[in-house]
Amino acid sequence: MKLVGKTALVTGGNRGIGLATVRALAAAGAEVHFTARSAANLAAARRALGDIQATGHLANMTDRIAMATVLDHGFDILVNNAAVIGPIGRILDVPVEDWALSIDINLTSAFHATQRALAGMVARGGGTIVNISSGAAHRPQEGWSAYCAGKAGLAMLTRSVHLEYADQGIRIFGFAPGVVDTDMQGAIRASGINPVSKLPRESLAPAEHPARAIAWLCTPDADALTGQELDIRAPDLRAAVGLPPLG
Repeated sequence: MKLVGKTALVTGGNRGIGLATVRALAAAGAEVHFTARSAANLAAARRALGDIQATGHLANMTDRIAMATVLDHGFDILVNNAAVIGPIGRILDVPVEDWALSIDINLTSAFHATQRALAGMVARGGGTIVNISSGAAHRPQEGWSAYCAGKAGLAMLTRSVHLEYADQGIRIFGFAPGVVDTDMQGAIRASGINPVSKLPRESLAPAEHPARAIAWLCTPDADALTGQELDIRAPDLRAAVGLPPLG
């Protein structure tokens, strides 16, 4: 219960890694809030959470006013989880409008959330931000130009926040969760583009594994790693979190 007394916001916390992270943070004692972009998604999350206490907010990441209203509550922890994989397609086949929307959701909206949360964190003397990164931030994948570019930008945002605000008590991490059994992976498999789409579902990790790591990063145990891009496949990180070694 190392997060007792802390408030946390998980963007896109209605399913997949986000929902599992809501559970993990609540289990660690935090007061947890999350966003969902539709009333149906919000209701589904509340049903899935059962007796777990968490507050859902109806807010699309690209709706700056709605997100500002949520973020201005003030949080000790922000998990920038909300993201989209699309548009999936080779560069000549992707409409620029779809590409730009992906960048808005995966990067610009994460910057906005970070900016709004950061102001309160600095004023209160500190806080934690976890940006959900990806191996795609560092290695291009066919058909994912928008996703790769957005995640690469998010990795640089992580480093920029660390450079500018670490001395004011801001702990920030980029965290690549690996290949996880989520709806996003379903869309990837359906596309049939690049090697990731060929991975069998049984080889995918459960969402609870990255969620445990994210909650751990929000505790003082991870202080030595702040400012870094981390990968769930790293043996030392898995051992620290208490995850089983990879085969």
